[in-house]
Amino acid sequence: TSTGHLIYKCGGIDKRTIEKFEKEASELGKGSFKYAWVLDKLKAERERGITIDISLWKFESSKFYVTIIDAPGHRDFIKNMITGTSQADCAVLIVAAGVGEFEAGISKNGQTREHALLAYTLGVKQMIVAVNKMDSTEPPYSEKRFEEIKSEVSAFIKKIGWNPAQIPFVPISGWNGDNMLEASPNMTWYKGWTSEKKEGNFSGKTLLEALDAIVPPSRPTDKPLRLPLQDVYKIGGIGTVPVGRVETG
Repeated sequence: TSTGHLIYKCGGIDKRTIEKFEKEASELGKGSFKYAWVLDKLKAERERGITIDISLWKFESSKFYVTIIDAPGHRDFIKNMITGTSQADCAVLIVAAGVGEFEAGISKNGQTREHALLAYTLGVKQMIVAVNKMDSTEPPYSEKRFEEIKSEVSAFIKKIGWNPAQIPFVPISGWNGDNMLEASPNMTWYKGWTSEKKEGNFSGKTLLEALDAIVPPSRPTDKPLRLPLQDVYKIGGIGTVPVGRVETG
């Protein structure tokens, strides 16, 4: 949902499409999933309200062309998540702040923990933590809840190998749009995030600003072209079509 909202606000999809998704989602009794439907293109995903495969969407920020790889959070589809994560320059770890949701995600076998470990192991060295569903904390938009989650997540990602001082922590609501593109009037207590990197210190208030603070990794453009494959499709009348990411050249 957060990713869909971000892409919508940055012009990656038009208003008519979102309205169409809203209508379809309502008919299935899942009105609150309208932004998630932007990314969940498979019929099975829409009916279950979860992301199964990875999907790619592009939008422009003030600094970058951003390609979002939306990876499944559901544990049955972890291999799809690995395919998506291995191609990323930066991970956005979305942590649910709702009562009980955060605790489930960070428990010993929780998905938050597993995804953070996999991202680091797969060589993604930059991360942003978005503390989502701030509108459903007790009370809504609770500073105490955000600080509690921030300190717990910092502790476990530090054990994995990340330096929490480099990581922006942004309290958001993917549904309402709080702190996605503009500072939220609902969280006046939030003074913003900071990120201390060897390239310099960055700061901001929103998720979009945190994406703009990603340091582009160096790409050895003088080397020959390489294309790690993500998938191979057999298309009738055309043949076999490999799909992947252009690495260099």
